[in-house]
Amino acid sequence: MRLKPTALLLALVALLLSGTGFAAGKTIYGLNEYAGIAELDLQVAAKLDTGAKTASLSARDIKRFKRDGQTWVRFYLGTDDADSNPIERPLARISKIKRRHGDFNPDEDKTYTARPVIELAVCMGKIRRTIEVNLTDRSTFQYPLLIGSEALKRFGALVDPSLKYAAGKPGCEPVAKTAE
Repeated sequence: MRLKPTALLLALVALLLSGTGFAAGKTIYGLNEYAGIAELDLQVAAKLDTGAKTASLSARDIKRFKRDGQTWVRFYLGTDDADSNPIERPLARISKIKRRHGDFNPDEDKTYTARPVIELAVCMGKIRRTIEVNLTDRSTFQYPLLIGSEALKRFGALVDPSLKYAAGKPGCEPVAKTAE
């Protein structure tokens, strides 16, 4: 049996679309995207990094404290346009981040850095997801927010490194306030 070129092309497309590699329902993002964090009144350029597991936000003067028997974190944003008001959020957990070769100190005998993790609602394009974000000083990096693979999964993201800002400016609907 001989297939005509059009029929062959349609058969190939159907095969591709039915395969497990097809990304139905995924959103394509670029290597860099704008991210909005409404609860911090913040919009920043973020780097999407499939090689990193967790998300990281640039923060300084990070301190843990107790409130009503729970551990919280107080910090200041580590961005150029950050205001001088501290931010306080409940501590979700402590993350152990593997140290890079240049960051390893054999005298300390630790191969990881412990970082506080908080939960934040992040908006990229028109999609908002609550993700875990570790706090660290990223002032030497170009992007104050790094979004790692765990957060990218929550966004249903496919990252095309040839694109930048594919999702545009954050355009999520405001979060409805519940009556108390």
